[in-house]
Amino acid sequence: MLLLIKLTISSSLLFIVLSRTGVEKVFSTLKDINIAPFIGAMLLYLFAQFVSTVRWKLFLPPTLGIRKLFSLYLIGSFFNTILPGVIGGDAVKGFYLYQTTRNGSLTLASIFMDRYVGLVVLISICTIALPFGFGYFHGSRIAWFVPLIALSFITATFLIFGLRLGQRIKLISNFYHYFHAYRHQKGTIVKSILLSVIVQFSGILSVYVLAHGFNQDIPFTALLVFVPLTVLFSTIPISISGLGVREGAYVVLLGLINVRPEVATAISLSWFLAIATSSLIGLIEYLRYKKETAVDMNLRTMNIEDSTNTKN
Repeated sequence: MLLLIKLTISSSLLFIVLSRTGVEKVFSTLKDINIAPFIGAMLLYLFAQFVSTVRWKLFLPPTLGIRKLFSLYLIGSFFNTILPGVIGGDAVKGFYLYQTTRNGSLTLASIFMDRYVGLVVLISICTIALPFGFGYFHGSRIAWFVPLIALSFITATFLIFGLRLGQRIKLISNFYHYFHAYRHQKGTIVKSILLSVIVQFSGILSVYVLAHGFNQDIPFTALLVFVPLTVLFSTIPISISGLGVREGAYVVLLGLINVRPEVATAISLSWFLAIATSSLIGLIEYLRYKKETAVDMNLRTMNIEDSTNTKN
């Protein structure tokens, strides 16, 4: 049911955007993109995924190798981007990580901290850049979304972690222990923040590169505000992979600096296509991981049977 609602919302929003911008104009613009910027955006996305993996590793035991975690991160990216299912990529990579650690609280806390720090940096970049890019809004009320989002985020953080709401719930009580343990590891937090800056700037730079592929000279300072806002809007769980929401946001925001609607839509769709294409590597990793897991299970079964036969 939830999948059907998300699919309906994405389809409706895409229909509204494409009907107002013109389907033929959008696809005509997409065909004119230079292939080099598109490949560049793909490489930047994969680079960001690797840096995100390094950040995730900071919140996990040192025994877990970067190669395995990168594989799990790519699998999560594939499920988040390609498959319009109810189960998100974080749940999938969390499931496979739990199979290794057998520690549900640690798994949940590490994934949360990885996402939380990334969100903190994303909102911070948008907030810090706002005074420099405020003129691009031309008095639009959209500019007030930034301080509103920042204030809401700070309030939610205080309620959940300052007052520890939900700590009495047995299922997630241990989660608070890990979270507060991370909070006192200043070196880990600083490293994760610096890595998050690299991740977020890679995403902003990929949009900047794609815009140049459509011969659009968009000020980088404008993208420092527009891209984080768009990412925040598209992460609201009401659509499939942010489709429709993201395109509508780009049309509105880039329209403030006189980018034509069909070009703004083409930039948004090309960014999604670059991410989706790169995420196919996650499918390969998923199939390889499932095969390795099946082999390990067979070996364990054989060892158990051999042990039983020896005792008999």
